[in-house]
Amino acid sequence: MTTTFAPDGAAATASLGDLPTWDLADLYAGKDSPTLASDLDALAADARAFAVRYKDRLAGLSGDALAAAIAAYESIQERLGRIGTFAGLLYAGDMTDPEIGRFRQDTGDRMTDITSDLLFFNLEINRVEDATLAAMDAASTALQRWRPFLRDCRSYRPHQLSDDIEKLLHEKATTGPRAWNRLFDETMARLRFPFEGKSVTSAEILHRLSDRDGGVRKDAARTFGKTMGENIQTFALITNTLAKDKEIEDKWRRFERPPSSRNLSNQVEDVVVDALVSAVKGAWPRLAHRYYRLKAKWFGVEVLDYWDRNAPLPDSDDRTIPWSDATRIVGDAYAAFSPELASVGQRFFDNRWIDAPVRPGKAPGAFAHPSVPSVHPYLLLNYQGKVRDVMTLAHELGHGVHQVLAGKQGYLQADTPLTLAETASVFGEMLTFQSLLKTAPDARARRAMLAGKVEDMLNTVVRQIAFYEFELRVHTARRKGELTADAIGAIWMAVQAESLGPALRFHPEYAHYWAYIPHFVHSPFYVYAYAFGDCLVNSLYAVHQSGFPDFQARYLDMLQAGGTLRHGDLLAPFGLDAADPAFWNKGLDVIGGFIDELETEG
Repeated sequence: MTTTFAPDGAAATASLGDLPTWDLADLYAGKDSPTLASDLDALAADARAFAVRYKDRLAGLSGDALAAAIAAYESIQERLGRIGTFAGLLYAGDMTDPEIGRFRQDTGDRMTDITSDLLFFNLEINRVEDATLAAMDAASTALQRWRPFLRDCRSYRPHQLSDDIEKLLHEKATTGPRAWNRLFDETMARLRFPFEGKSVTSAEILHRLSDRDGGVRKDAARTFGKTMGENIQTFALITNTLAKDKEIEDKWRRFERPPSSRNLSNQVEDVVVDALVSAVKGAWPRLAHRYYRLKAKWFGVEVLDYWDRNAPLPDSDDRTIPWSDATRIVGDAYAAFSPELASVGQRFFDNRWIDAPVRPGKAPGAFAHPSVPSVHPYLLLNYQGKVRDVMTLAHELGHGVHQVLAGKQGYLQADTPLTLAETASVFGEMLTFQSLLKTAPDARARRAMLAGKVEDMLNTVVRQIAFYEFELRVHTARRKGELTADAIGAIWMAVQAESLGPALRFHPEYAHYWAYIPHFVHSPFYVYAYAFGDCLVNSLYAVHQSGFPDFQARYLDMLQAGGTLRHGDLLAPFGLDAADPAFWNKGLDVIGGFIDELETEG
């Protein structure tokens, strides 16, 4: 199916329309594709030949020869990335199919074997003396192209282990962390929640937490918590095992604090993250606590039950938005800012790079997978037709557009650090929100939209830093011994109360809600990147509104830079500095300003 930024269609109907499913044929025709099998064989041979040619020889190469070696390494890695993308996306489409699960595991095992022959490359680059590498760079224009790759590679030098240990960790990953990741994914995919006489997925029941009917929200919340509680020992085992595994590796690699390895991969200093976390925690009372007191007042109560946290306001727009309308809304918002941005976004709809429907076994939530530059990104959604789903589309499309624009940097230098990876996505959300706000039919609708945006921002900033604080406390406590499920739940409840404030009431089953959040399992301490991105975009959008000259062109340049520049260099053209503590408060003040407006309107 081809979906476009179409004119207004069946907006008044309850139908979502013809939702697109992605076409993975641009990667491979299927898991039994002869091309895929031959590619794996060819890659195994190429990796062995690469090792024979370059192992133990990098320090003696000329600058041009090292540049050629990096280019050959990139080619192999991109072809591997294409296979890994296909296996991962096929699995995300149905995590309950045992044949797909087996295919993904077997493919991962084969890729691990192949990359074992390549493992020496980064390790050996890091053993080249600074002076030697500087001389190579000075003599070779070709090598200068790879400065960002070499910079990021060599940032790990203080944490690098011996070749044998690095190879052992690499080869054991499939039976270590990746195996526990798979157990989490497949457990969540198999779970069904009894609700209204049906057996529904986690995505479907969590969606009901924003239902207009308070009784529906309550039943959905308690059923979700009860079912998670019945499986909590499995999730506690996964969490304890991965936290201990991380502690062991951090000790060997000489990372002093649990988040430090994530910060290094994000190319951001510990002190910058600490400043962000401190600023957001300090703002909890004036943001979340204040807003939820206001929301409780709107609902005529002093305290909201936790299942009412995301309840729609009485004046909120509860219509079902067909897919064609959602694409039009997002496309128009992007086009009003930059036709070039909208043109890139259009390609996702014209070429079936999106999988939108909810279905059993499909990965919950939403994501944008960058794939590889020689193909294109893919988006996964669970579209159910609400305003929040439209905003999710705007968010993930921002990721996808960013990934397309950065692709020209090549496989090794296209990826943006997580701290900046959320920039285009959150900016796309802001564009869409501001567009919708301008067309609000009356003051009551505008207030509801503004409140919805505040809730999204609180979920992105306050909640994600609360998640970070929860992770930090869990990982710190785990270093003293294994944690019971009750102990993990107690940490969760304490952080929730601190961050969200006294206007929310948490019932016992809410102690199990930590267990479904995949970031804790797949990418520890990832979550602060959302708050980083939201605060950054708030500041960036303020610059845009001020009439900053050539903003659109500078913004596109920032996206196209991919991973070649650090956050300081990318923000400098806009007069912004993330190292300045005032930077974070400027972003938080945007949220506070929206809440001020809501208080004024009553």
